Amino acid sequence: MKNLAREKRVFTGDDIARSLRRIGYEIIERHHNVADVVLLGIPSRGVPLAQRLAVALTEASGTAVDVGTLDITLYRDDLASRPIRVPHKTAIPPRGISDRVVILVDDVLYSGRTVRAALDALVDVGRPKAVQLAVLIDRGHRELPIRPDYVGKNLPTSREEQVAVYLSEIDGEDAVILGEVEK
Repeated sequence: MKNLAREKRVFTGDDIARSLRRIGYEIIERHHNVADVVLLGIPSRGVPLAQRLAVALTEASGTAVDVGTLDITLYRDDLASRPIRVPHKTAIPPRGISDRVVILVDDVLYSGRTVRAALDALVDVGRPKAVQLAVLIDRGHRELPIRPDYVGKNLPTSREEQVAVYLSEIDGEDAVILGEVEK
């Protein structure tokens, strides 16, 4: 776990599961034919969230939903100012993304720069009919005109606060913690 001061648990594993089910139902309401939907998780925590969301969608609709991953490492605008990042594998479902609705899935929406990088990466993969965004947490403070279509929880924060998402597939537990970075 990250070292955060004055930690507050804002989401439990049950809250995460409930949010993903609700987002799944919202997607079904908007897209009656979920066979045309492709979920692309943004590494790292967007990938297991996309996989969980695909399960929720499949269970609720009775139709299998394609899921994949979209690496954005080389499309980021902060490569020179951050530590070296190891690229992840982009895995597009066999039916591709062209002429389909792509829903990008990520854990936290903050400045919008990660989503901008994902939009740039999509251009190299295909031409979707539409692109939407699903996030577990929207914490505000946008620097770009990007808004999610599906949100698990709106969590207003200060810029000094950190939102840490923990998922069992990566971290061994499910939780969302709000805190300040220890100095």
